[in-house]
Parts: sequence; C-alpha cells; structure tokens
Amino acid sequence: MRRMAWFVGAAVAAVPLVGCVERRYVVTSDPPGAVVLRNNQHIGPTPADDYFTYYGNYHFTLIKDGYAPLQVNQDIRSPWFEYFPLDFFAENILPWRIEDVRRFHYKLEPIRMPNPDEVINEGQSLRNRGKAIGAPAAPPAPAGNPG
Repeated sequence: MRRMAWFVGAAVAAVPLVGCVERRYVVTSDPPGAVVLRNNQHIGPTPADDYFTYYGNYHFTLIKDGYAPLQVNQDIRSPWFEYFPLDFFAENILPWRIEDVRRFHYKLEPIRMPNPDEVINEGQSLRNRGKAIGAPAAPPAPAGNPG
C-alpha cells in the first residue's frame, strides 16, 4: 500500500512537468520604434513580443511617424512537432517545454514628400488634356412614343 501511495504522489508531483509548447513571435523593424498592430490589436513598439495560440495567417500593421504604414499578411506555419499524432506528445507527454519563437523583420519606407512644382506641372498637364478632349457630345433626343 505504501508503494502505491508513493507512486500516486510521484505522478501528481510530475503533472506540472509535462510537455508544453510556448508559441511566441518577435516583430522588429527598420527603423525601430514602429507601433505594431496584430489583427488591429495594439501590441506595442518594435521590438514587439507577443504570444499566439494558433498557427495560421496574422495581419500585422506597422506605423511610425515619417514613414508609410506597412500592412503585412504573415503566415505562421506549423512546425513538424505540431502535426498529428506528434502534436499530442508535444503538448501533453514530453517532460520539457518546447519554445517556438518566430522572428519577423520589416523595413518601413519613408514617406516621399512630393515636389510642389511637380504637382503643379502634373495638374496643368491634366487640365490641358481635358481641354483637348472637348465638351461631351449631347445625348440623342429620345424617340417619340408612337402610341
């Protein structure tokens, strides 16, 4: 009986030691300090670090003053230990923690300020093209109703 109690005690003590998969991603940017949104939820400034539960497609938005906002659809694929039937052992049986850390680096492009002279010249060019087309022709008169 004493042996059985020891075995049960050891099994209960070992429960916190069973396997677990920790899924995490780190988003960095060039330049650093861009605000990161994941699926329109605020994560924080880069380098941003967060946990995720499911593999699949995530939408990241990076925003920084002076730079064009960057929209990215990032696919996070399952690693080999998350395929059936290995996933059961990785999540429940292995006596150590598996860390799956994904790192994503994005480069933000500076906002290009247009040259005012170029904008005025382009507008004038479009105005001249519009004048060259001429006025639209009048629509034909509707046919009389013979009834």
